[in-house]
Amino acid sequence: MNFRVRFTEEAREDLQRLYGWLLQRAEGDFVVAERALQAIGDGITVLELAPLSCRKATANDPFLRELVIGFGASGYVLLFEIDDDRTVTVLAVRHQREDDYH
Repeated sequence: MNFRVRFTEEAREDLQRLYGWLLQRAEGDFVVAERALQAIGDGITVLELAPLSCRKATANDPFLRELVIGFGASGYVLLFEIDDDRTVTVLAVRHQREDDYH
């Protein structure tokens, strides 16, 4: 069974911010930014198929989890919640070197 993955408005804004940051850092090179988005998209497949395989974000809530997505020397972390047996909601997307988002 596949899960439906949806994004909060904040998570969508995170993706836009990260894309802009990558473009700025790569001096307008779309290739790097597009590869990063592709890596995140590939990671979302894990959420569609097996969200419970991802690590717990806190000890108190078994449905609040994190997906680590490798990209280059670091990567990205998606904070998400398993809403029910069919739906996962991405709450935030961060670069691994950013401040905590809990």
